[in-house]
Formats: sequence, C-alpha cells, structure tokens
Amino acid sequence: MHLHLLIAAPVMLLCLLLQCGAVALCLRRYARFQNTWQGHEPLWMDAVLLAAVMLLTLFCNFAQMVVWAGLFMMLGEFDTLGAALYHSAVNFATLGYGDIVMSPRWRMLGPIESALGILMFGLSTALMTAAVLDVVKNQMARLREAGPS
Repeated sequence: MHLHLLIAAPVMLLCLLLQCGAVALCLRRYARFQNTWQGHEPLWMDAVLLAAVMLLTLFCNFAQMVVWAGLFMMLGEFDTLGAALYHSAVNFATLGYGDIVMSPRWRMLGPIESALGILMFGLSTALMTAAVLDVVKNQMARLREAGPS
C-alpha cells in the first residue's frame, strides 16, 4: 500500500496542479469578461461563456485521465494507450466496470485514481456552479436596474 501511494503521489500532485491551473484560468478569464462587458452581455455570450468553462474543465479532466494512463503504461500494465486510457477513464469517472483489471501488484492504483477523480469532478462542478450563479446574479441585477415591467 505504501508503494502505491508513493507511486501515485506525484501523479496526484500533477493532476491537482492541472485542475488548479484550469480553475484559475477560468476564474481570471471569467472575471475579465465580466469586467469588460459590465453586465451588458447578450444572452448568447452567457451561453458561450458557460460552454467555455465546461469545455475547459472537461478537457482538464481528460488530461488527467491521460496522465494516469501514462503511469499505467510506464508500469507495464497495458500494451496500448487506448486500453490504458479506457481503464483510466473508468477509474477516474468512478464507473468501475471491472471488464479490465490491473495485475494484483498495481490494482490498488485504481481506487486511488477514483478517489482523485471524484474530487476533481467535484471541483469542476463547483466551478460550473459558481459560473451559473454569477450569470443568474447578473441577470437579476439587470432586471432590477430595468425596473418593473
């Protein structure tokens, strides 16, 4: 178990840095966008902004799956990147199909990746929720400024 944690720790750290970088990028771009438009953006801009946040977080989660797949390949668990990536995605998304399992020596890396994956999806969800709430808040402020109709 200690060996698994020792092997997984650098990968977990890299994934955390990727996720934090994506969150920071989204927040900075989002704040810059809101400051530029100052509440006058059209509806389609809100949709594009939310889609961009969603796509960036999905890309970041996929990149983390690739990192884990790379580790599995380095450990000799898979012969092809496709199989390693499929196994990684099943772990990361906590699906747990069980159709492909790693050797007993490295099997514990699956639950470790799953634990990290659920945390990273949680961060992605929190970021999307914050973006949606901000869009709603701005829309409510615009409605208040417009007065009763």
